[in-house]
Amino acid sequence: MQVQHKTWVVTGGGSGIGRALVLEILRRGGRVAAVDMHPNSLEETRILAGNMASRLSLHELNITHRAGVEALPEQVMASHGQVDGLINNAGIIQPFVKVAQLEDAAIHRVMDVNFYGTLWMTRAFLPHFQQRPEAHVLNISSMGGFLPVPGQAIYGAAKAAVKLFTEALYAELQDTKVHITIAFPGAIATNITSNSGVQAPGGPAAEKAAKQFKALPAEKAAIILLDAVEANQFRVLVGSDASFMDKLYRFNPAYATRFIAKKMASLLG
Repeated sequence: MQVQHKTWVVTGGGSGIGRALVLEILRRGGRVAAVDMHPNSLEETRILAGNMASRLSLHELNITHRAGVEALPEQVMASHGQVDGLINNAGIIQPFVKVAQLEDAAIHRVMDVNFYGTLWMTRAFLPHFQQRPEAHVLNISSMGGFLPVPGQAIYGAAKAAVKLFTEALYAELQDTKVHITIAFPGAIATNITSNSGVQAPGGPAAEKAAKQFKALPAEKAAIILLDAVEANQFRVLVGSDASFMDKLYRFNPAYATRFIAKKMASLLG
């Protein structure tokens, strides 16, 4: 589905890939409802949009709050007159610790944001999309959604849930005008660590982990993602690391698991 002249909802639109997606959609002639729980970050996105901001609306929302999510479609249509696409991008990582060391609150928070936030947003907008001539849902999983990463077990489990949920959604909607894309980014240059509220020892470890791979700029990731949307791709890998690990994991899952575990070993002690 073409981006131009369509209205897109982008979660996590105040920073990182989400902000890059907002700006790239605007460049391609689309309209955007940017969603984020940080109003200052949303305002920064508006400033960066410059003269394109007339096609941008800002929506402060925590996507784990169902009542707010359920009210969002009407708010978007009030601002733009229609809604055609949803990009479930908002996500957080967990502290870089083993499962046994992870606090219950962190487990619930990671699952609530990464999986349930995606689920609630999709369910809120799907009835509206089914009334449109054409619509599109892009869900952002992760390389960690198909490859087990020690120290990010719950994050990976949440992103694996996003993967299977999205693939099932594709199967359910394949005979409709609602297109579905699942994306698997590798290392992307964003501020997800600070946005996730990850503190020491997770914070320093997370920074070291990012250096294990060459991070792709968020702007390039946004281009790859939107090109996939416009081609109605079912699946898109974002970054050379994601492509490499996808092939390696398919060829030899046990070796790929040991490979990534070796890279993470120094971070976990």
